[in-house]
Amino acid sequence: MAQATIRDVAREAGLSVASVSRALNGHKSVRAETRAHVVAVADRLGYVPHAGARSLSMARSNAIGVVLPDLHGEFFSEIVRGMDREASRLGFQLLLSNMHADQVQATQALRAMRGRVDGLLIMSPQMRADGWSAAVPRGLPAVLINSSDDDGRHPALRIDNRAGAAAVARHFAEIGRRSIVHIAGPDHNVDARERREGFAEAIAREMPSATLTVLPGDFAEESGEAAARYILKEGLTVDAIFAANDMMAVGCLQPLRGAGRRVPADIAIAGFDDVPIARYLGLTTIRVHIADIGARAVARLVAMMDEGGGGEPLVEWHQPDLVMRGTTLGSALRGNS
Repeated sequence: MAQATIRDVAREAGLSVASVSRALNGHKSVRAETRAHVVAVADRLGYVPHAGARSLSMARSNAIGVVLPDLHGEFFSEIVRGMDREASRLGFQLLLSNMHADQVQATQALRAMRGRVDGLLIMSPQMRADGWSAAVPRGLPAVLINSSDDDGRHPALRIDNRAGAAAVARHFAEIGRRSIVHIAGPDHNVDARERREGFAEAIAREMPSATLTVLPGDFAEESGEAAARYILKEGLTVDAIFAANDMMAVGCLQPLRGAGRRVPADIAIAGFDDVPIARYLGLTTIRVHIADIGARAVARLVAMMDEGGGGEPLVEWHQPDLVMRGTTLGSALRGNS
């Protein structure tokens, strides 16, 4: 009689091979009753793991590959914090890598993960899917996070950037601002494009008599500082600034205050993301629950790895919230969260 295999155990237990493997190897993410059921089935069938086969089936490295466009800055540290929190809870380690806006480097980053991870989390807001999707190892589960031009083959988590930017426009309308500057992010970045377009559309709809000037930025604090210095040098009439992320909004503050401009009495300032420093500086912003999105991406990936992840929508939208603080509402409300 042929010796029982792990596939036999999985079929008899009504679970995936991956779930049986995790149960038999004492994985922390497996419920006690599931583990007991799997062990009972394995005992009944006389299944004995073969050392070589075990290492192959566990080609299960208990590692998740995370490919991000950058590995520094508060936004990315927050999303990795959320990923790590959930991965640790489920018994996984994270393997981090950069995906730059260059197709060759993106391909190298993804191929470097081959054979080393059980699944991939990919965040590529700066590159179209046709620049990287072919490099994802075939059969390797992957979840996309706010990636440009989702390829339609992988589950994706998306932030509703347009809705967040529109909320800032409505807030500016409510506090009577009409001479408005938007400091945009990089043109090739999907988040930046959606925030710029959503903001401009909402300004035209909410206050058609307002003026909107768009200045370039790159999501770095220094580009926010450069935009503020340009406003001062050119003597632009400005009573509100919406920066496409918090770090550019932070960069605006010191030059404006140094030039005697009162925030928010003279110029209201708002950002996007709600990174930790935003609450300490009393910055009005759009909260996107960064760490929670990172944790949710891990949970969804692990569900795919274990059970195929069926039944969930391919694209999962996350709605941001407007957080009004002192840079638009005055010192009395500064620090409100």
